[in-house]
Parts: sequence; C-alpha cells; structure tokens
Amino acid sequence: MNKKILGNVLLLITAIIWGSAFVAQITGMDVLGPFTFSATRSLIATIFLGFLVMFLKDEMNTKTSDLIKGGLACGVFIFIASSLQQFGLLFTTAGKASFITTLYILIVPILALLIMKNKISLATWIAIILGAIGLYLLAIPTGASFSINKGDFVVFIGAFFWAAHILVIDYFTKKVNPVKLSFMQFAVMTVLSAIVAILFEKETATISNIMLSWKSIAYAGFFSSGIAYTLQMVGQKYTNPVLASLILSLESVFGALSGYLFLNEILSTKEFLGCVIVFVAIIIAQVPSDFFKRK
Repeated sequence: MNKKILGNVLLLITAIIWGSAFVAQITGMDVLGPFTFSATRSLIATIFLGFLVMFLKDEMNTKTSDLIKGGLACGVFIFIASSLQQFGLLFTTAGKASFITTLYILIVPILALLIMKNKISLATWIAIILGAIGLYLLAIPTGASFSINKGDFVVFIGAFFWAAHILVIDYFTKKVNPVKLSFMQFAVMTVLSAIVAILFEKETATISNIMLSWKSIAYAGFFSSGIAYTLQMVGQKYTNPVLASLILSLESVFGALSGYLFLNEILSTKEFLGCVIVFVAIIIAQVPSDFFKRK
C-alpha cells in the first residue's frame, strides 16, 4: 500500500513538471528548431540519467538484451511522439497542446483493443465520444468550413504515439530497471533527434542559439526529461496503468495553467468548454467497470 501511494505521488509530480514544461518547449524554439531543441534536452537527460545508473543499485538484475529491446522501443516511440508535439507547438498554444496530448488516455484502450484484443467498456466508449466532441470544440475553429489548425492536428497524431509509449513502458518496467530504461530511451532519442536536426536544421542549430535557449533546454532536459520521465517509470512500477494514466492526465490542467501564467495565453469560451469536456472524458475513461455495482 505504501509503495502504491508513493507511486501515485511520483506520478502527480510528473504531471506538474510535464504541464509546466510546455512553456519551456515553446520558449525554447524562439531561435531553435524543434529537433535541435529535442536533441539538446534529451542529451541533458541522458547525461543526468547516466550518472544515476552509475551509482544506483539494480535490484532487478536487468538483462542486457531486455534493456536494449526496451530502450529501442521506448526511444523510438518517445522520439516520434515528442517530435510531433514539439513541431505542433510551433503553431498552437501550450494550453491547447496539453489537452490534445492528454487524449492519449482515450487512445490507450483503443490500441489495447487492436493489439491485445482487450474489450472496451461502455464507459470508455462514452469517454471516447466525449473526447471527440471536446477535441472538436478545442481544435476546430468557428466557421462554415471544416478545418483544423495544423499544430493541433500534429499534436493529436502525436497523442497516438504517447499512448503506445505508455503501453511499451508498462510492459518493459516489469522486466528491466526503470532508471536504466529511461537512460536508454533518451540516449536513443538524442541520436535520432540529432540526426534529423543535422539534416534539416543546419542554419539554426548553432552553439550561440543553443546558449540563448539554455534555460528552456535545461528545464525541459533536466526536470521534464531526466527527472519526470524517470519518476513516471518508477511510479508506473507501483501502480496500475489505468490509475497512472488518470494521474498523468493532470498534465493538461497544469499545462493550461502554466500557459496562462507565463505566456499570457487565453482560451476562448469554446476552447475552454472543449478542455472541460476532454477532461471529463478522461475521468470517465478511468472509472472501473464495476464501480457502480453493489459490493
């Protein structure tokens, strides 16, 4: 029980850090491209986690083969998901992006249905429908034509990869040390992001631009990537993935609040209603199927 409470607290801290990190992700791209920013933040995370791996005892006796498989799987998914999110933030706000990203909570059961043939409860179907309505209000502008902001759409696609990342983490944290797994995934992300940055962002990927953005890079790299993702893996180890997803979904609330406090972002009435509906959908999706049954 104590370990479960500890896991939930760690996940709540993770949600707070992730939500506030949307501000750093936006300000970090004032002079840097999205892949350069991702490469530098993940490099900081890799270095930080590398030191942890050196001094922490591995009580799970992690197999190298499992660590490599897990690191590659988690690294590829987090690279794709974070790249889509980072690129989308060029065209949307921190508040909207945080709520759209959180739709991964509703996507997890869909992927579980397709991949593992898990059944989806009625409550989850209702939540998915509500989530779609909330996304419409949040991302589709008012007008005669049906269109969606490019940034919102890219962030939404990224939500599918965040969902896959959740499932992959849940699988591998049962087999390997979570800190080592976090180190491996960010090492993979650093390499992949750096390759893309070198190919497509040569003009802006300079030392001077990196130094200008060092505060945003440091926050996103040390706190959001190095600390928060590790807390996520440790937290998920001691709680079930459904409850973990619910706690992590609070990232959207902290993201919107941070955007308002630090970037002066204001949601319209329609967008705010969409945020509320999305959050309600997320809560409904986590209600156990036997919640209303008599004990």
